[in-house]
Amino acid sequence: MYGMKDKAIEKLIQAEAKRQFEGLEMIPSENHTSTDVLKALGSRLTDKYSEGYPGKRYYGGCEFVDQVENLARDRAKKLFGVDHANVQPYSGSPANLAVYFALVDPGDTVMGMHLYYGGHMTHGLKVNFSGTLYHSVQYHTGKDGYLDYDEMAGMVTKEKPKLIFVGATAYPRIFDWKKLRDIADLNKAWLVADISHIAGLVVGGVHPSPVGFADVITTTTHKTLRGPRGAMILCNGNPSSPLKAVERKAENLPTLIDRAIIPGLQGGPHNHQTAAIAVALGEAATPEFKAYAKQIVKNAQTLAKELAGKGYNLVTGGTDNHLLLIDLTNKKIIGAEAEAALGKAGITVNKNTVPFDPRPPFSPSGIRMGTPALTTRGMKESEMVQVAEWIDTAITHSSDEKILNKLSNDIKTLAKQFPLPSDK
Repeated sequence: MYGMKDKAIEKLIQAEAKRQFEGLEMIPSENHTSTDVLKALGSRLTDKYSEGYPGKRYYGGCEFVDQVENLARDRAKKLFGVDHANVQPYSGSPANLAVYFALVDPGDTVMGMHLYYGGHMTHGLKVNFSGTLYHSVQYHTGKDGYLDYDEMAGMVTKEKPKLIFVGATAYPRIFDWKKLRDIADLNKAWLVADISHIAGLVVGGVHPSPVGFADVITTTTHKTLRGPRGAMILCNGNPSSPLKAVERKAENLPTLIDRAIIPGLQGGPHNHQTAAIAVALGEAATPEFKAYAKQIVKNAQTLAKELAGKGYNLVTGGTDNHLLLIDLTNKKIIGAEAEAALGKAGITVNKNTVPFDPRPPFSPSGIRMGTPALTTRGMKESEMVQVAEWIDTAITHSSDEKILNKLSNDIKTLAKQFPLPSDK
């Protein structure tokens, strides 16, 4: 298939492709890209250095990569409805770092959702740069698993953060952007929406957009947006002259963000990645993608209903988006054990903390799963009913190798009926 001279690497690539093809990828931050995205990633664009921005490079020979980046930026602006898009961040964490770099100073107070309650490391976790370079205060969910807006408002009034990150890696509900804007305004704080998990749902029309409420939006491009690994920073405003000093004001956000990426934090952009992002954004602008986004949610809600009916304790009782967070305490099994059993059966999920989890993060009480990758393969509600049955069987018989092996064979049979995009 690949025809590589390096047979050791080729063998491993093929093994991973086979693993994905024969199993069910249900980690909600994973997806399957299109063949065109893969072609762009494997192109000669990776050979070109192009520090700077289109028309303002530090290297010659950038006439074509300029066009590639402009296409990506224009498609992002149109798709999300913003004035400005930076498509150069290497990934989600560097994108978030750039926002801090642009808008606050080391030691300033920042606020974000605690990792153990569904947030992300870069939203202020104490061992992350965001919790060591800045004075981080963390908000939580309530006992019901829903974001505690009242706690947030109280913390803003008390702690007076200059920047608030909103977004999550394990939150199954809708964000109320208007309410979050009002909370940020209690201290005139920058509101940053990290929509890495839900970007595809936003452009697909099944989750409200933060545009018009958040000052800055960050997102990865490889989750529900179904693109390559990479990230974007979106905002409104107009770029200034590259030689002009600018204040930290809303109208200057494009310049502040662009300067934070380069020369602030990064060198040459990954042009093959930029091209693949452009491809994914083009695909996300189609009616087919909107139907895909809607099906992701339908599948997740069907899966949630089926598992709840089997006695599983879903955090918040269900889902509005692409993921489920399940507290396994009542099933007498911990997250790591469930992850391992499901993995043997051919279902890939990840162990995860749940709100107010009494267990440590490396041995948590829950698991996290989602439907983006299965939906990409064409699976719908009827398959989710079957998948829920298999999940229950694997968890209930987590130590029975015979049953897990049988499940693995059954799952392979189903999976082969729904090829990966590159195999269609």
